[in-house]
Amino acid sequence: MDIKIKQLQDNWRVYQLINQNGMMVEVLNFGGIITKVLTPDKNGQVQNVVLGYQNHLDYQSDKNFFGALIGQVAGRIQDASFQLNGKTYTVDKNEGNNHLHGGKHGLHKVIWDVEPFHNQHSVGVHLTYIIHEKGQGYPGNVSLHVTYALTNENQLSLEYKATTDKPTVLALTNHSYFNLSGNIRETIHNHQVSINSSKILELDKSLIPTGSLLDVTNTTFDFRSSRPLTDGISGDHIQHKIVGDGYDHYFIFDQQKEESVTVKEPTSGRMMTIETNQPGMVMYTANNELSNFKYKDGSSSKYLGVCFETQGTPASLHHDNLPSIILNKDETYYQKTVFTFSADS
Repeated sequence: MDIKIKQLQDNWRVYQLINQNGMMVEVLNFGGIITKVLTPDKNGQVQNVVLGYQNHLDYQSDKNFFGALIGQVAGRIQDASFQLNGKTYTVDKNEGNNHLHGGKHGLHKVIWDVEPFHNQHSVGVHLTYIIHEKGQGYPGNVSLHVTYALTNENQLSLEYKATTDKPTVLALTNHSYFNLSGNIRETIHNHQVSINSSKILELDKSLIPTGSLLDVTNTTFDFRSSRPLTDGISGDHIQHKIVGDGYDHYFIFDQQKEESVTVKEPTSGRMMTIETNQPGMVMYTANNELSNFKYKDGSSSKYLGVCFETQGTPASLHHDNLPSIILNKDETYYQKTVFTFSADS
C-alpha cells in the first residue's frame, strides 16, 4: 500500500491512496472531496467509478457537490430555520427558502487539515476542521475529525467523529456520484440496487419531507429485492415526478443488517456494498443536468451517477417521529460507512 501527495495551486493538495490490488482513491484537502475511485471490472480493467472534474480548479465553482464532505447538516432544512432548546436558529437560504447541504459556505468549500497515515491494515488520511459558531448560524463550535481509509480488501471506509461546546445539530455525509460502468460508459439506468428499507420519507413539491412515512411495498421504491434504477426513472409514481423523474428520497433502514445497500452494474460486473451505522440514506439519481460537467460530447447530462448519502435526516428538526440529529455538549458524534468494491470473475 502507498500514499502519494501532489501539491496543487496555493494550499490545495491531492492525496492518492493506493492498495496492493491497484485500487486507488484520490482525495482533495479542499472540501474533503473524493475526486477518483479507480477499481477493476470483471476483466481486471481499472477505471474510475465516481464523477469528478478533470481540472481540480472546477471544484471551486461546483454546484453538484461532487464527492464532497457535506455539513454541518446534509440535506434540506425547511425554511432555513429550526428550534433547539426553545431558541430559533436561522441558517443560510441557498435553495429557494430552504437551506441545502450546509449552505453556500458549507464543509464542501473549506480547506481541511490533512494528516496522511499508513499502517499494516490500511492507507488513508485524517481530516480535521473546526466549525465556528459565528459562521453559518448553527449554535456551538464543532470540532470535526474524518478518516478516509483504503484496505487491501478493496474497502473504503469513511469514519466521522465530532464534539461540540454547546448543543447543536449535525448530520454529515459524503456526496460521491457512483457510476460502476467505469469512466461513465453508460448512464446509471441499469444499475441493480438493493436497499434494506421498507419505508421512505414522503416529499412535498419543494423536496421537503412532509414527515409522513410511505410503505414501499408494491411500488418502485421497494428495493428489498434487487431492481434496476430505471424502474423509478421511468416510473409514474407522483414521488418520482416531484423530484424530476428518479429518486431523491430518504430511505429508512430496517433492522440493522451487515449490508444496508448493494449495487451491481451488469456490463462491467462491478459490485459495491455499503455498510453503515446510520439510520437511513438519501439515494439521488442525478435527475437534473449536472452543471458545468462535461461528458463525452462536451455537454452535461442527467443520470450519469447515483449518490448514496448515508446520514441522519434534517427532517427530524421539524418532525418528532424521526431519529434526532441533535448533538449535545457531552456527547461524541460517530458515524461510519464502508464501501466495498468487487467484480464478478
